[in-house]
Amino acid sequence: MTALRLAAALTACLAAPALGQTLTIATGGSITSLDPHFFNAAPNNAIAEHIFGRLVDRDAQARIKPDLAESWRLISDTEWEFKLRRDVTWHDGRPFTADDVLFTLSRAPNVPNSPGGFGATLRSVKSASAPDPYTLRIVTHWPNPVLLPELASVFVISRHAGEGASTEDYNAGRAAIGTGPYRVASHRMGDRTELARNEGYWGGAEPWARVSYRFVAADPARTAALLAGDVDLIDQVSPADLPRLQRDQRVTLSQIQSLRLAHMGPDFSRAGPLPFVTDNEGKPLAANPFMDVRVRRALNMAINRTALAERAMDGLASPAGQWLPPGAWSHDAATQPPAFDPDGAKRLLAEAGFPNGFRMTLHTMNDRFPNDARLSQAVAQMWSRIGVQTAVEALPWATYSGRAARQEFSMSLGSWGSTTGEGLSFAKSVLATFDRQRRTGSANHRRFSSAEFDALLEQAETIMDEERREQAIFGLVRWSAQNVPMFPLVHLSNVWALKRGLVHDARMDERTLAMGVRPAR
Repeated sequence: MTALRLAAALTACLAAPALGQTLTIATGGSITSLDPHFFNAAPNNAIAEHIFGRLVDRDAQARIKPDLAESWRLISDTEWEFKLRRDVTWHDGRPFTADDVLFTLSRAPNVPNSPGGFGATLRSVKSASAPDPYTLRIVTHWPNPVLLPELASVFVISRHAGEGASTEDYNAGRAAIGTGPYRVASHRMGDRTELARNEGYWGGAEPWARVSYRFVAADPARTAALLAGDVDLIDQVSPADLPRLQRDQRVTLSQIQSLRLAHMGPDFSRAGPLPFVTDNEGKPLAANPFMDVRVRRALNMAINRTALAERAMDGLASPAGQWLPPGAWSHDAATQPPAFDPDGAKRLLAEAGFPNGFRMTLHTMNDRFPNDARLSQAVAQMWSRIGVQTAVEALPWATYSGRAARQEFSMSLGSWGSTTGEGLSFAKSVLATFDRQRRTGSANHRRFSSAEFDALLEQAETIMDEERREQAIFGLVRWSAQNVPMFPLVHLSNVWALKRGLVHDARMDERTLAMGVRPAR
């Protein structure tokens, strides 16, 4: 071997961790629980995907593929049959059966104190039964054309470990017994989760013996950790760090269009005075100004989305006027981002009785996705220019999410990743009327409610014909654009950075998975 080839071989060995070593990931998303049913949030779902399986899975482009169910068929418009894998065991060696799925379907929508669970995801499920240990039948209340994408969001837990277990039992690792490619070795909330390879995984053992999944909130700290060699992969790459990483020969980037929408929205839970909203003298307003659609339209028109995408997000986003980005199924080409019209916004405010505006505080998370607080600051400045003097209070996601779920904010930043790859996900979870009994609006923390919207949604979600269903979703999108229950801001891009010598499968659902990282060949 020549000296040149020897040097190249040594460089390659140093660049990529050897097969079987620890893969170290630094994520910017705070994991609030190892209970896979507690909170339907992307960071929690990402760590759960390492530990637990689902009936069906999604690939990196959000396309359905088999998981614990190896096949399925539609018996009638409202009855599905799933054939389960027979070679699956739980981490403790016990066999996986259909009874575990029955237990999962009864628990997932009913976790105590959940700030946003899976009620909306499973609301169409009327009953489930198991004719034998490896056959599952699900009957829905109505024809549900998106049952498979919805089931791809629900992690299957074991009855023997989960019966009687609390969320804390999962966080402590006692109940976190899954069928996934990794098992929990240790978990420290707000710090890291250590995972060990499941040697008996039905899909074949992963290349990494251990995975250290670390929470690092600060963007510069994640970048510094990667460049120092302390971690192998980082997610939520800061746009500010992108040029530096692009120039560094030790690093490669992985990028894809996200299904996540960043949106702003007002509180609808109170008709009377709101916290954090006053007149210009600091006195509470007699009534909630956001109940007036003219105020909502004014605030919507005052947002320069092109500036948000190009400057606040440093180009790693695109202006949004609806729930899904161009190219996604059920994106409505006729609904464009609202035109930036600050003068028109001022006229609407005056028409609504606020010629001099008012004051409010906008609450935002500051560690949920890149530039989230910066995005909120930019919107606040735009609103202040039309007379709505807007202050910003930024909070860590772990604190923010609980307070938002308790309706403590009057104006807030939110985001939603439509991981099902279609528009009903946002409509059912974020905009449908919150109703525990009907399991609608599980992420509708602002408590928007419209009987008209709910009726349109109820009709759309039962249409089995794909072309007709898409047209019905267009109707929901256009209703939202007209009535402005929330303000779409930008569609995000997902960017990861990793050590050269590794390859990464970028995902539209933004999940950062050890299973998507391999040594380069």
